[in-house]
Amino acid sequence: MAGEESLRTRFRASLWDPFVRAIGRYGLIEAGDSVAVCVSGGKDSMLLAKLMQLYRPVSPVPFELRFLSMDPGYSPANRRQVEANAARLGIPLQIFGTDVFEVANRQMKNPCFLCAKMRRGHLYSEAQKLGCNKIALGHHFNDVIETTLMAMLYGAQLQAMPPRLTAANFEGMTLIRPLYLVREDDIIAWRDAEALTFLQCACRLTEGTADGSHDSKRAEVKRLIRRLREEDPEVERHIFDSLHRVDAGSFPQGGT
Repeated sequence: MAGEESLRTRFRASLWDPFVRAIGRYGLIEAGDSVAVCVSGGKDSMLLAKLMQLYRPVSPVPFELRFLSMDPGYSPANRRQVEANAARLGIPLQIFGTDVFEVANRQMKNPCFLCAKMRRGHLYSEAQKLGCNKIALGHHFNDVIETTLMAMLYGAQLQAMPPRLTAANFEGMTLIRPLYLVREDDIIAWRDAEALTFLQCACRLTEGTADGSHDSKRAEVKRLIRRLREEDPEVERHIFDSLHRVDAGSFPQGGT
């Protein structure tokens, strides 16, 4: 099956090992869990699905696994690509349809925020219907540090992206991020080595993302980190480690 052998050999140290380390370090999977791996069709979630599939037989604790994909209103071509990639990787996807793109695209202000919020809600709801108590998303190491900087630079708050999060509006549900320690460059290297082509966003508002014509705050932060890395190759690790070394006593008391 595509992708399996290289994850056991060539990409074991860069992908498999940090994936397994994150599960153990943050207690992401517990005995008796039923986990819905949410597959968007992009490289990150597809890799996560494959890693979770390979992990279940060797897991030290028993757990159930489902592979859930939401069609937010893909074009027929994009829907076929998601299905083809899942088949090539041997991922038994359960796809359900929604009108997320249609609704979000009518929103003039912050359509991407609305889209993400609606997607998350649909995934939680569908996972619950399947009897799952956890959903797994494909956010990786670089998503973590970029989101942290975006919150500080553009949102005026210190807020991180945790490896596990109890759902506020869906009782008994937990969100987990098993790729928390996996770097995006290594995911891209795996994708290219396997000659796989995945979706970007597939939304008409971000169709330019793949060729760089679409800009965003996240793209700005990526460029900032890239420049900082030229001066200090360890800057990404420093940002990440700072999330685990918070000195709460050094912060001012009271609001602005």
